[in-house]
Amino acid sequence: MNYRNIFLILGRELKSYFGSLTVYVVIIMFLLMTGYFFYNLLATFSIVSFQAQTDPMLAKQYQMLNINETVIRPLFGSIGIILLLMVPLLTMRLFAEEKKTGTIELLLTFPINDVDVVLGKYLACLVVLLTMILLTATYPILLIALGEPEVVPIATGYLGLVLLGAAAISLGIFTSSLTENQIVSASMTFGILFFFWLISYSVPLVSAGLGQFLSYLSINDHIESMSKGVVDTEDIIYYLCFIALFLFLTLRSLETKRWR
Repeated sequence: MNYRNIFLILGRELKSYFGSLTVYVVIIMFLLMTGYFFYNLLATFSIVSFQAQTDPMLAKQYQMLNINETVIRPLFGSIGIILLLMVPLLTMRLFAEEKKTGTIELLLTFPINDVDVVLGKYLACLVVLLTMILLTATYPILLIALGEPEVVPIATGYLGLVLLGAAAISLGIFTSSLTENQIVSASMTFGILFFFWLISYSVPLVSAGLGQFLSYLSINDHIESMSKGVVDTEDIIYYLCFIALFLFLTLRSLETKRWR
């Protein structure tokens, strides 16, 4: 692994990202959707708070209102789903475009390890993802300015979003290495991600042992505790293993391409 080569690939990919219209459209769509959910959650919280203050019958409900539970946790859940929608649009071009234009052969003939190529492209996409997530920081900052939310669940919730996004990127890079069609790559990434998201809904329908296994495989179950302010090493290990697995599969895919 050569860090200089990784940073060269990273710079090349970032120029490609921010030199195209696609990334700006994705970021704007992401902010519009997350902003919509934030506005609705905050407006609902404000209306219920006002009603509880003015109606004695709702006084007990007002005392139980918690901005972390009613706004922040649902917001992180919504952002997580939106990330799964947006990541395939970011990763679909990483190798598929190289294959379609024929530059993948040229790239693989350079004195650069496949590891350097994969890590450079992965980190470039991760930078874009972190930029998107960072732009949503205005939401909790506004809540802190107007109210008194707990800060720890906000910090751990963002950690969960970053890990979720990083895992999704690793899967997207793998599917992009399998095809030269960007639409096929995005569709495969979207489908597999939502498979990992939806399997948690099957837990109540199966035995306890199988349900525990499916719950562990579910990509969304591992951010639940983080949105509550709890960081479990089991959740961290899950996401790191997920990332490592699909980056490894991407390397094997490129190795197959090199030997054809």
